[in-house]
Amino acid sequence: MPRINLSPDLSFSRLVYGMWRLADDENTSPAHVEAKIQRCLEQGITTFDQADIYGGYVAEDVLGAALRANPALRGQMEIVTKCDIVAPVGRYADAPVKYYDTSRAHIEKSVDLSLAAMGIEQIDLLLIHRPDPLMDHAETGAALDDIVKSGKVRAVGVSNFRPWDWELLQSAMSTPLATNQIEISLSEISPFSNGDLAFHQRHAHPIMAWSPLGGGNLFKDSGLLGQRLDKIAAAQGVDRAAVAVAFLLRHPAKILPVLGTNNLDRISAISDALKVELDRPTWFGLYEAALGNEVP
Repeated sequence: MPRINLSPDLSFSRLVYGMWRLADDENTSPAHVEAKIQRCLEQGITTFDQADIYGGYVAEDVLGAALRANPALRGQMEIVTKCDIVAPVGRYADAPVKYYDTSRAHIEKSVDLSLAAMGIEQIDLLLIHRPDPLMDHAETGAALDDIVKSGKVRAVGVSNFRPWDWELLQSAMSTPLATNQIEISLSEISPFSNGDLAFHQRHAHPIMAWSPLGGGNLFKDSGLLGQRLDKIAAAQGVDRAAVAVAFLLRHPAKILPVLGTNNLDRISAISDALKVELDRPTWFGLYEAALGNEVP
């Protein structure tokens, strides 16, 4: 499993296991969660993506129960989590509306709650989950710097930020932002042309891609894109998912796809994406199908 350096002392597996739906599984027992983790580790997938809001603010607790049941797992994992979304469910059930909070007080509280929920002493990477229209970049930047200095978090980054959002926050920080987690897939190809990938590639920022399978929509596609995915998959002995992920891996911007499934067999097949070879014409054939027309 290739690895990508996010900082001088932090690297991630090229493929990341996403825990967005961890709490939605019919079986959330520590043993079953550990089985998922072990299936990942067997492939060299060591990076696990969480967020405080996942599962209505309980997915971190589900992971924490597994880590408490087998403390040896923690040393084999890099754990990512996110904060700043306040939704009227779970611990924030009394919130009058859904909103974002990048204040120092909220970030510090969220970090402590995440550490407690997962039963860990340090978060490997904390991401600001969504751009906050009310973000005071000086306050947010200083808070992120300070939680890294405190040792509670190894590195910090963002999610769903545009280049100007990134530059605003980074301008108030001494700690380099490590990554931006954005939506990229054959169902969401705008980052290839809207400047997002170009910006991060220019500055050598590794990028995490959420929903790399288009939220499952790529499995349902029966048009030209689906036909081309199937043709490549059949020729290389993999499934559509592996080809769709390989499409992202082929890009030089060091994209780290975040893949989430509760099915153990599908988890075991995540690394099949590394077997797929896409030459330039084949890659552009998928890109063209995703665009709905040939490139200009």
